Amino acid sequence: MASVASPVIFKEFCPLYYLLNAIPTKIQKGFRSIVVYLTALDTNGDYIAVGSSIGMLYLYCRHLNQMKKYNFEGRCESITFVKLLSCFDDLVAAGTASGRVAVFQLVSSLPGRNKQLRRFDVAGIHKSSITALAWSPNGMKLFSGDDKGKIVYSALDLDQGICNSSLVLEEPSSIVQLDYNQKVLLVSTLQRTLLFYTEEKSVNQVGTQPRK
Repeated sequence: MASVASPVIFKEFCPLYYLLNAIPTKIQKGFRSIVVYLTALDTNGDYIAVGSSIGMLYLYCRHLNQMKKYNFEGRCESITFVKLLSCFDDLVAAGTASGRVAVFQLVSSLPGRNKQLRRFDVAGIHKSSITALAWSPNGMKLFSGDDKGKIVYSALDLDQGICNSSLVLEEPSSIVQLDYNQKVLLVSTLQRTLLFYTEEKSVNQVGTQPRK
């Protein structure tokens, strides 16, 4: 008996004008008009997060059709990477060109969820552009990598409002990708890919030849 083919679903791809129209193309700073560039993007079923060249993080809620804005305090600098996470609370991490990393714990209307916007900062370790971010599934761990090869582990206690960060690995080339699962951090750099076992603090390289 011939198997029945699954139905084909056609989808149309088009610019998200409702999203783009909510983000300004220019801002006025003193007498200067500054062009706003979109520099980072991440999505999940609930949100679309967009980083910009002016240090503003735009977060679009897909269920409420609402755009919210979050910024880094202090100087205006480009956001280079954003990473969303939906667990018990909704979280978004953003990294900048100078190495600043901020975590925003978003407000939720659901019962028992977070009712006040909170921010955590990973400060004083990264000194260069953030190139990768990775969450643990429960939102208690955040790993950040930069273009000088540093990888920082941040332990978040959302109930106590505490974020403790430490340098866990330093590679000789830029970090290009991070992914974390089951106490193992996958790290890709410009030169190699490795598995970092966070409990044993050991490294296992994938393959033997460096990247060309």
